[in-house]
Amino acid sequence: MINTEIDQITQVEEKIGNTELYDFSFLSPQPNVKIFGKLEWQQLGGSVKARPAFNIIKNAILNGDLHEGKALLDASSGNTAIAYAAITKELGLKATIVLPENATQERKDILTDLGAEIIYSSPFEGADGAQVLARSIYEKNPEIYFYADQYNNDNNWKAHYAHTAEEILAEVQPTHFAASLGTTGTFTGVGRRLKEVLPAVNIIGLQPNMPMHGLEGWKHLETAKVPGIYDPELADQTEFIDTSDAYNTIRQVLSCCGLRISPSAAASLTGAVQIAEKINEGTIVTVLADNADKYGEVYKELEL
Repeated sequence: MINTEIDQITQVEEKIGNTELYDFSFLSPQPNVKIFGKLEWQQLGGSVKARPAFNIIKNAILNGDLHEGKALLDASSGNTAIAYAAITKELGLKATIVLPENATQERKDILTDLGAEIIYSSPFEGADGAQVLARSIYEKNPEIYFYADQYNNDNNWKAHYAHTAEEILAEVQPTHFAASLGTTGTFTGVGRRLKEVLPAVNIIGLQPNMPMHGLEGWKHLETAKVPGIYDPELADQTEFIDTSDAYNTIRQVLSCCGLRISPSAAASLTGAVQIAEKINEGTIVTVLADNADKYGEVYKELEL
């Protein structure tokens, strides 16, 4: 590796992480329970997925697995795809994304603008179907692709273990940490690190309350393919979130503080509120995956 490549990696790394920990305690039903959320759209790529995407790409470059002669290949329902595309563009590399055909036009346009190649998978098979197709493409063409495999790549959760958790600990000592379960990298990485530093912390997994839901990037694990990086032993409890409740939280956050958050971010806050209803005091931290920039259709539906 030449110094120029190392310099490029360092420059991109400066645009990853260090997001604001925002006080959402106005949502708390209990006066002695505080709620905080990480505003993860405040980084390159505009979502929490910038962290694992960068860590996967960085390690692949350092290991010689990703270079100008190979394109990054992975399946994604949206945010990771955009993170891959934004980061590889800055590094002068190529990204090929397997995306469910029914992804929003906003996501497709963003990926196209970032120069990513898009291969569409069945709209009826969701993220799980996109994974199957991505692996098949890689197995047929291993010489032209680096298969990032975000659902099974340990560099996913390690990004959150090394950085997201440390950013949280630098500001608060949470009694509860709640994270949505999608690729499960945030849940696994942050959860493992917090348990090491604060053994008494409660780690809560957040899931949609039914297989068919409107929470982009979330998995109903009972009916979906469980990611290889998921650590089920970490969860002290699980909270199930109704999409309509998340939409109500969108309205409440917009009204109270002017933040336009995504359905996923709103669902994470909804989960934090559900936890707060069950305790008398404590500090709950959650992670808000992204803002409303890619959810114009949802906001139009909600007449916001």
